[in-house]
Amino acid sequence: MSATPQTATPSQATTYRRYKDGDTEYKRSQEKLFKASWTYKCPTYVQSTPPCQGKCPAGEDIRSWLNIARGVEKPPVGPDGKPSMPWQEYAWRRVTECNPFPAVMGRVCPAPCQGGCNRVKVDDYVGINSIEQFLGDYAIEKGLTFPKPEKETGKKIAIVGGGVAGLSCAYQMRRKGHSCTIIEAYGRLGGMLAFGLPDYRTTQDVVNAEINRITDMGNIEVRLNTRVGKDVSLDELRTQFDAVFIAIGAQGGTKLDIPGSDAPNCVDALSLLRQYNEGNLKTVGKNVVVIGGGKTAMDAAAVARRVGDNGTAHTNVVIAYRRTVAEMPADKHELDAVVTSGVVMNPCVIPLSVVKNAEGNAVALRVSDVEWVNKKMVIKEGTEHDIPADLIVSAVGQFIEWNGMDGLKNAKDKANVDKMLQVQAQAGVFVGGDAITPDLLTTAIGHARIASGGIHDYVTTGAATKRPNVDKALFSLQEDLVKRGVKFDTVPEGYTKATCDNKNAIHNFDDRADRYVIKAEELFLGHFTATKRNVRAFRPVEASNVLGDHAEHTWGKLTEAQVQAEAKRCMSCGMCFECDNCVIYCPMGAVKRVPKKDMTPARYVITDYSKCIGCHICKDVCPTGYIQMGLGGEGN
Repeated sequence: MSATPQTATPSQATTYRRYKDGDTEYKRSQEKLFKASWTYKCPTYVQSTPPCQGKCPAGEDIRSWLNIARGVEKPPVGPDGKPSMPWQEYAWRRVTECNPFPAVMGRVCPAPCQGGCNRVKVDDYVGINSIEQFLGDYAIEKGLTFPKPEKETGKKIAIVGGGVAGLSCAYQMRRKGHSCTIIEAYGRLGGMLAFGLPDYRTTQDVVNAEINRITDMGNIEVRLNTRVGKDVSLDELRTQFDAVFIAIGAQGGTKLDIPGSDAPNCVDALSLLRQYNEGNLKTVGKNVVVIGGGKTAMDAAAVARRVGDNGTAHTNVVIAYRRTVAEMPADKHELDAVVTSGVVMNPCVIPLSVVKNAEGNAVALRVSDVEWVNKKMVIKEGTEHDIPADLIVSAVGQFIEWNGMDGLKNAKDKANVDKMLQVQAQAGVFVGGDAITPDLLTTAIGHARIASGGIHDYVTTGAATKRPNVDKALFSLQEDLVKRGVKFDTVPEGYTKATCDNKNAIHNFDDRADRYVIKAEELFLGHFTATKRNVRAFRPVEASNVLGDHAEHTWGKLTEAQVQAEAKRCMSCGMCFECDNCVIYCPMGAVKRVPKKDMTPARYVITDYSKCIGCHICKDVCPTGYIQMGLGGEGN
């Protein structure tokens, strides 16, 4: 018995017929793939903001200078065919487009960038701060300077406050060709850099080198010992200058508000640090109590241990804090360092009063134990006790001394600014740094960069434009191509977007970096192998030898080889770094490398549309999430 022939009916869910009955013309399979709902025509190269940059308050283009350090992006070639500068200088100049203080910030910034690093999904974060410190130190050692502007605009900017925000603004203004006058209330520039950072965290030689590099740009007048509201009014500045930037910081330390806190040996932490940095703090007595759990509290406690009792005997230092040690806002390495130096932690206590002697001096801090119930503090009855103290230091906050500029603040005593950091209803007056809200030094640098953009718009066009959603210094492929000789007009002749046939086209490139931070889930993490982080040496100061040890100890330095190795751990999230996976794994040979002479960041590979079948493999093997599938498909 023979089987009856059966006519197979292919499932339309899994296959399709290329030809129908009566068709006589050849049809490419791509035409059907392009219309399928599950695929797209070809890769789209999508630039996103990496999370390190998204977390950086200064908005540094961290990914790009790490790519320079790892050798992906090369320094420009000079007329002789050789690199125009060492890679270290090239990377440093990229860093300083946003942050003119890399040697300082590489040491003292708590590195929120590292906290956002996608690399933690593989092994450990990239040591961004250590590489930044290396580049900053290299620039100081080599005497690198900032270039003077090519053209002077004739516009004059008054900057009130010579701290990190004011100096950063002066730097950005000079880059744009505007002249600056810095008005500083104290006898030297630096603000918290000069008065708030103890030498053991960074030396004043490093601070001064990076300050002097800014003032050496020329057309920066410095008026020291000059106070707005006393020596000059804000109205006078608005009349004499084209714009004003207020960067007065939060220089006032919050005093204790408990009975007996008017004792002369009850001080705020900022005053203590200023006295230390000015060389006037010779003794702190036998017992010191520091109230608070933040970075400033740690610095005050560390300073007290170093100064000691007349410099001859160790001081007993206690940090009293109302919550647990684990809840202290200070960075863990700073907390660990003060504990190693002999500071005693006394958590979960609340100050009640200052105990005075007959002369009116504080001799103890009276506290009570507390517990936290449903996130509310409850004082434990009967637990009152005294902590001996020859000096009580309050490190519980800072406030802004407006000094005749009260019209700039709101009901919360902060600057009343819009999104461009311009004071509302006071055109031409901008604010940055702690006067907006006390935060990191790096935050003040970011404020200065954002405000400088608004100031530039204001003095050149009369209005400050709206800033982007992501406050970052973003790579622009078109600007980079212009620098490399490609000419773009409003409608460039022969220019076609999304094509592989014109080498001057921005080939299928979608820049979403001004609004999108890429997540680890969008990367192909399987590309990366676990690699141990290159860690800077840390010189701990022991309890036995802390007295009189004022030398920098916070961080050692990485070698050049270690820096390059650490930079190679960067996953270049949201940007191509020439891994060649897409080229290697494309089954159709549709993805190709850009000719070497035409390469630029974000332009290492292109797609030949005539060969692409939309198989998604290039997207699947892209480590950085740079390749997404787009263009084509019905409804697209």
